Amino acid sequence: MFRHTQKLQFEARPEKPDPAYAHKLQELVGGAYGEMSVMMQYLFQGWNTRIQGKYKDLIMDTATEEIGHVEMLATMIARLLEGAPATATTKMATSDPAVGAVLGGMDPQQAIIAGGAALPADSNGYPWNGRYAVASGNLLADFYANVAAEAQSRLQTARLYNMTDDPGVKDMLKFNLARDTVHQNQWLAAIEQLREDGLENVVVPGGFEDVEYREHAQTIWHLSDGAETELGLWASGPTPDGDHEFSVLQSPEPLGDLSVPPPPDPKLYATYDGSRGEPKGPVLGTETGLKGKIKDAMAPDE
Repeated sequence: MFRHTQKLQFEARPEKPDPAYAHKLQELVGGAYGEMSVMMQYLFQGWNTRIQGKYKDLIMDTATEEIGHVEMLATMIARLLEGAPATATTKMATSDPAVGAVLGGMDPQQAIIAGGAALPADSNGYPWNGRYAVASGNLLADFYANVAAEAQSRLQTARLYNMTDDPGVKDMLKFNLARDTVHQNQWLAAIEQLREDGLENVVVPGGFEDVEYREHAQTIWHLSDGAETELGLWASGPTPDGDHEFSVLQSPEPLGDLSVPPPPDPKLYATYDGSRGEPKGPVLGTETGLKGKIKDAMAPDE
């Protein structure tokens, strides 16, 4: 159950309208690392958490906060669009509101579709996509993703902070920057807590150490023409998981055979010269399993 209060988490009031900046601010709403992404990411992580208690509580606290961040940005965008496209800039550009909106830097869809308000889209007008949200069910993998999401969000917020002189916009972005800071720190702390509680280590997922080829789990393959790969912490010494020793493999050789695909199914019309013979697998539409065996027994020549 969610409750909503009409008061914003932090004030979102620009000093004056700015349709062009409202267009840019859409990135923090519906971009890949915008507030809609972390909102949905944290909500689904929380709903999918199998452990009741502190981890789920932290995720759901943050997810609910992010709903409020979307509302703050949507409110700010609507206020930045106040009076658009009938602003002084667009009036001077043209008397046609639609064309004037484009020339004034406003996203025309903000006017045409949203009635002068925010959209669930990025700064190019591309709709928000559920693929942006990461919720794997593995808390360590998810917390790594959360750190990256908050880092990218803070980076973009900092860039947008430098793209405006409006004191009201800057005031809100200062708050957003601070919240991104604490969220990065909390997910880093949560990663350490998982290790302290013995639930996860460093590498995701755990439990495959005896399955994977250990000799390939600690070597950095030197495959570029750069000369300084060996100068980092990743080149020697213990790995962060404490289970391997880093090394750099100079001039690595391929371990596999030639990369040659099999003969294509003729019904798929791939260009083919017949040099590798006829396809050996079932053609498209051929039944498999018990039904296929019965069909083959009844009509072996088909």
